[in-house]
This record gives sequence, structure tokens and C-alpha cells, in this order.
Amino acid sequence: MRAPTRLIRALLVAGLLLPLVGCATPPKNPAARAEFEATNDPFEPTNRVIFRGNDLFYTYIVRPVAKAYVWAMPEFGRNRIHDFLQNLGEPIIWANDMLQGDWHAADVTTGRFLANTSFGVGGLFDIAGQTGLPKQSGDFGQTLYHYGVPDGPYLVLPILGPSDPRDAIGMGVDSVADPFDWLAQHFGHGGATWYRFGAEGIDEYARHMDELDELKKNSIDYYAAIRSLWRQHRASELRHGAPAPSPVDLDSLYDGSTPTHLQTEALKSGTTRETE
Repeated sequence: MRAPTRLIRALLVAGLLLPLVGCATPPKNPAARAEFEATNDPFEPTNRVIFRGNDLFYTYIVRPVAKAYVWAMPEFGRNRIHDFLQNLGEPIIWANDMLQGDWHAADVTTGRFLANTSFGVGGLFDIAGQTGLPKQSGDFGQTLYHYGVPDGPYLVLPILGPSDPRDAIGMGVDSVADPFDWLAQHFGHGGATWYRFGAEGIDEYARHMDELDELKKNSIDYYAAIRSLWRQHRASELRHGAPAPSPVDLDSLYDGSTPTHLQTEALKSGTTRETE
């Protein structure tokens, strides 16, 4: 088994098991209890401990490397590395779009991969994006969501960051199924998977470093801010970037124009979207 895959699996297992050692006690006050349930974070005490550890890791290890990378590598070079890494992920996106029955997204992803790999010099240039083929979203966590698998409670995974049980499982499946890692291992270049794993982390952090600094400086509760932003971003990914569906007009719920059973479903749906 490939070493980075073992590492990812170990981190996922650790993230799934650690919350069991500490759970937040639901408050008895009705208003506080409603807020507690809305956050869907019953393991918050343990999540905060892992979050602080992750923050230290990224502040004192990843951040210096990312800053050196930005200083040494011109923006043009950083964009080429980013596009190359993104292109390596297209087969997993395609596979999950196919599993979800999203033929249009799978077709776009096929066109992107072929165009960028050939005319984009092995993926160094996002030629497809410049010609009207935007990058699609697709991962196994999203596939599980498509088939109705619930997300479960909010989790903070060691090093890997915000997640939930559904996405943690999805991340593990995607890492094991990635064809480029299998090819690197088959041809005796297992170290390439480590380089890719590290490069993706540095690239992602470098691209959002300033935003994270600003958020950390201005947030009253950095943990809660990250949790909220991750949920909003993940909800958009699960919908393939489509806007959130609008609930039934609230006035129509009480003027008799909406059947009673649809009133109940609309209210439930609205509550679900807020906590998704």
C-alpha cells in the first residue's frame, strides 16, 4: 500500500476516533439547545483541541514553507504548478461525476483533461478553462451525498482539517482510487505521491494564506468562523456550485395556497439547508 495513502487513512481514522473521547453536553435551555443542534458539532471540545493542533502545525511548519514558496516562485510559475496539480485530479472528478449520473459534468471534465493534457503541455496550462470549460466538482463524499447518505456531525481531522464522517470516508476512497498514484507506484516512483501530497498542501495554503491571516485577526472565534465558512463552501460543492434552492414563499404557507403537507416539507427543507 502506498505510504501517502496509509498516512491519509491513519489521519482519517484518528479524526473519526478522537471525538469519542470528548463530547459536548447538550444544554438544557431551549434556545441554547436549538443553537447547539444547529451547529451539528457535538464533539466540539475535542474538535477544538485538534483545531488548535492543526493551527500550530500550519503556523509554524506549513506557513514558513508557503511564504518561502511565494517569495522564490513568481506568480506565473505558481499558477503553472497549480494547474498541473489540478489536472492530476480530473480523473477522480470524472469518476465521481459518472457515479452520480451527471453526464454533462463528466463530459466537461473529459474535455478539460484531454485539452489540458495535450494542448496545455501536460496540464501546466488550463487551456480548457480559457475556452469555456470550467472545472467541475466531484469527489466520493459528494457521491455519497447524491445517494442520500447523511453527513453526520462536524469533525476536525488532524492536519486535513474540517470534515464530517461522510466526507472523511469519501476522502479515503478517493485517495485509494487515484489512478496517478497507482501508476507512480507501478513504475517504481512511489515517492512522487509524497511530493504531490506535499505540493498540493503548500499550493492550497499559499493561495489562501492572506485570507486566513485576515480571518484569524478579525474573528472573535476563529474556530467557529472556519466551521461556518467550510460548511458554506462544502454546501456549494455538494450542489455542484448551483445556488441554494429558494424555500416556498413564507406568505403562501399560511394563505391556503400551499397544501398542508407541502408546508411541512418546505419548512423542513429550509431548516435542512441552513444546517447542511
